[in-house]
Amino acid sequence: MRFLFCSHDSMGLGSARRQLAIATALGRAVPQAKMLLVTSADEVSRFDLPPNLDTVKIPGLRKLPGGGYFSPRLGIPVSQLQIFRSQLLLETVKWFRPTVVLVDKHPFGIGGELKRALIAAKRSGACIVLGLRDILDDPVAVLKDWSPSHTQRRIAECYDLVLIYGEHSVYDPVKQYRFPPSLIERTKYCGYVINPPAFQTWPEDCCALFLSKADGHPKVIGTAGGGEDGFALLKTFIQAASGAAWNGFVIVGPLMPVKERDALQRMAVKIHVGFQVFNPCLSGLISSVDAMVCMGGYNTLAEALSKGIPTICVPRVRPRSEQLIRAMAYERLGLLWTLKPNECSVEALAQKVDEALKTSRQGLLHRANALLNFDGARQAARHILALVRR
Repeated sequence: MRFLFCSHDSMGLGSARRQLAIATALGRAVPQAKMLLVTSADEVSRFDLPPNLDTVKIPGLRKLPGGGYFSPRLGIPVSQLQIFRSQLLLETVKWFRPTVVLVDKHPFGIGGELKRALIAAKRSGACIVLGLRDILDDPVAVLKDWSPSHTQRRIAECYDLVLIYGEHSVYDPVKQYRFPPSLIERTKYCGYVINPPAFQTWPEDCCALFLSKADGHPKVIGTAGGGEDGFALLKTFIQAASGAAWNGFVIVGPLMPVKERDALQRMAVKIHVGFQVFNPCLSGLISSVDAMVCMGGYNTLAEALSKGIPTICVPRVRPRSEQLIRAMAYERLGLLWTLKPNECSVEALAQKVDEALKTSRQGLLHRANALLNFDGARQAARHILALVRR
């Protein structure tokens, strides 16, 4: 069997990380399978890749704050870059001849760049699968985007299976995004997809030094995912760590602009806060800390909750409200603390951290496991293999 994973990678690393988690589960179930991940994220090569998976790197696109996309490195018109990406996707399908194509989030790619590749894959007999995180955006925004092109109907016509990476008891995209009966009948809920623990050692000495620090103070990590828009949060976190009764460590993310990253590093060094640009072992690192401050990305929150980490979430609210909706849903379940960006002062954040550090980690873990299913990667693999058998 051959599995092709298509990751849009327009912002952050969440799409690629979900795909890698499912690829790992498929590799364990079918050790002889050949797998290929198409991605524009440079950092994917630094993750712990399954032994039978390789990658195809395509030129990157980044999302603009007000909507639309731009080419962050080549600086060429987006329309030209999408034609180039579309051709690369098509040639990859023709050459690799996948048994299954698993697409993450964007059913037809950014600007429809995936359409020709999907048509070619279906003609060659491939099973076409769409994976959706539980929350895409506010329903009004999603329906405004989908309705003119009848996206729900087109998904049902193109895709053999739709996987929801979440649980309808927390958020029900089938209802919120008005799936028609033809789409509902091929939709499966998987639970939350989390990455398996990485096997490699910590990549930088400063990280190991932070974890081995035995001064009796709790350890708190601050992270902003890819880091594109994480400067304000991490600046506040570093300031809150100054003089606190806990040790702070910040991971800024590989996509943060260099000037902002350097400014945070100078602040961190000055007040003795640990600093790292990127950590591919984040899921393993957070197991070793006492609390975490983060944005509201799908992967970061799912992995923190699966380990019972007391978490303060400061979600992104623009250009999409997806992170805010997710954070509020988890807060209603008593699984984390939420601070909206306009509420996140140094004093407010420090107070939330102190509150989180007083919380029983074992109690949070028990509550999360009682309410949520974190077996999403294996369940997704099971549904995909059942489709292939049929």
